[in-house]
Amino acid sequence: MTSVPLSRPLPARTSIWGFTLLELLVVILIIGLLTGIVAPRFLSQIARSETTTARAQIDAFDKALQAFRIDVGRFPTESEGLRALVTAPASVAARWHGPYLKDEVPSDPWGTPYQYRAPSTRGKDYDLISYGRDRAAGGTGDGADISN
Repeated sequence: MTSVPLSRPLPARTSIWGFTLLELLVVILIIGLLTGIVAPRFLSQIARSETTTARAQIDAFDKALQAFRIDVGRFPTESEGLRALVTAPASVAARWHGPYLKDEVPSDPWGTPYQYRAPSTRGKDYDLISYGRDRAAGGTGDGADISN
């Protein structure tokens, strides 16, 4: 009679590839730390680019307003506003040689219309103002007003 072994021999251990819970937690911690360092810098770059865009648009409006003044002999009235750079006001249609802007008058980078005041409250011919991120007069940092 042959004897049957009561237990089978264990197979040779095969190596299993994978990550332990500890390794996964360390990777998640490193990703969190990198996000905490990089995200604020990235967001500040976005805010800086919005401010730069607003300044560039105000400069473009300034050049267009100067061209309007050369053709018409005056700056647009406050009631005509920046729209006079795209569509001829009825009162000056004969002398208007626009449009002075390629497209429609854009809003500021925060989606608010630019404020045009003529005459200026600061001793200039006119004021062009973007109220910034906070969309209210005054403010500091990202919420500061941007003007000509």
